[in-house]
Amino acid sequence: MIRGLYTGASGMQAQQHRMDALANNLANVDLNGYKKDTSIHKSFPEMLIRRTNDNGVHQFPIGSVDSAPIVGKLGTGVEYNESFTVFDQGSLKETSNPYDLALDGDGFFTIKTNHGERFTRNGSFVLGKEGYLLTKEGYKVMGENGPIQIKLNNFTIDKQGRVFQNGELSDDPLRLVSMEENDWADTELVDSLKVVRFDANGNRFLKKQGSSLWIDTPESGEAIISPLNDRPKVLQGFLEASNVNPVTEMVNMIEVNRAYEANQKVITSQDSLLDKLINQAARY
Repeated sequence: MIRGLYTGASGMQAQQHRMDALANNLANVDLNGYKKDTSIHKSFPEMLIRRTNDNGVHQFPIGSVDSAPIVGKLGTGVEYNESFTVFDQGSLKETSNPYDLALDGDGFFTIKTNHGERFTRNGSFVLGKEGYLLTKEGYKVMGENGPIQIKLNNFTIDKQGRVFQNGELSDDPLRLVSMEENDWADTELVDSLKVVRFDANGNRFLKKQGSSLWIDTPESGEAIISPLNDRPKVLQGFLEASNVNPVTEMVNMIEVNRAYEANQKVITSQDSLLDKLINQAARY
């Protein structure tokens, strides 16, 4: 009977981990490029229930078809396994801001921080005083040849991530966005954005570091620079929204609350039965 207490308690802990993930998703529902987390659990090993004093040789009454000594399986609860990040594509929203970038596909922008290179899907960038393309926290956006530095305000970034600038266009930074590639003969190629990806299932092992940044781990492997002909589309003047659906998260939160209450009632029932067994049945 004590087993029921541990089973109910493990169920409550599992729902608590799920609630933490859901609450964090809802808190970041408006964060550009955010990828939602989901809590993964696994069950404890199941045990076989056998009939007492039955080795399978016992002769059952005529007409009985159940001659096996094993009655069935008994679950022993669940435990927290990991928090898994879902890297589904978020919706793209147009901002008409030339410093806003979005990736349509699998990949990451590379950011230079004080602790090394980090990766992000949040393309809400700004132009620094020295002409560097920066994140809102002041980290430099990396190109394949170093940090992206734009000498002029009129620039464009094509779908392959190549950064161009033209000294003759000073009024409309987005004018180049609508130009065809063969119209860029008079523009200067500054650099190409350092868009990276990871090997198959490598995204799963990336570690969040806050401020929309990710860091690679030994399990994820090192980042691989995506070639120009095989990389996600880079969209200038767009941002990728988070892939969190608030309605779905709220429904899941209600489900977690009900499951938590159910496990709590299991513990209450077990406690009541133990009370009767020890304080009442033991008297006789």
